[in-house]
Amino acid sequence: MSLDRPVSRRLLSDEVFQRLRDSIVRGELVPGEKVRDGELAERLGLSRTPVREALARLADIGLVEAKPGVYTRITTLNRRDVEKTLAVLRSLDRLAIETAVPVMTDQALRLMREANRDFERAVAANDIDAALAADDRFHAVPLAAADNPVLSRIVEQLHPQIHRILYRKFSTLFGGRNTIEHHDQLIDVCADGDAVAAAELSAHHWSELGGHINQLFDTNQFAETATGQPNRHP
Repeated sequence: MSLDRPVSRRLLSDEVFQRLRDSIVRGELVPGEKVRDGELAERLGLSRTPVREALARLADIGLVEAKPGVYTRITTLNRRDVEKTLAVLRSLDRLAIETAVPVMTDQALRLMREANRDFERAVAANDIDAALAADDRFHAVPLAAADNPVLSRIVEQLHPQIHRILYRKFSTLFGGRNTIEHHDQLIDVCADGDAVAAAELSAHHWSELGGHINQLFDTNQFAETATGQPNRHP
């Protein structure tokens, strides 16, 4: 578990933030679970200050919620919030694709293909962390080509939320096979230089993902077990 390794004294707040963020994304810290800065600090071998700073940053990006003097807990996963997050990301991704395709180079397309092959290998190995990393690299290519710093910052802020959703999707029977096929289709359309068609295809994928997530909610596969791992069956 990522919380059980000692933290170095270098860049403590950043490292604690990353450890806690990753534990939330993976479900090691379960949605709705109350967390106490003192207990976390003891587990990490630190003072409370960097832990408090990390929890404040996690609250800013929506992974932790707090009521001063009452509780600090991991934000729950509910259908409405997931739908809203996916709707925002769908619009942002569409903008990135529309802007990127007219200026996309052969090298950019090659990077997307390489990332998707890495994603395919990770899915085959059931390596969810590697799959998320490869998926990030895939989507980072058109985002970089779009060359819009404001868009990049907003997407970066949403990454932990979307990782939390995708981690559970990749952990279930839905897996990531359909994402591999979508990536290949998107690369082909980008290579053709059709920005509108590429943006529509990408938006369709995010809508399809929303449908899958709704099915996971309907069949209780988005629920958490006592160990923080998603249920694989209803």
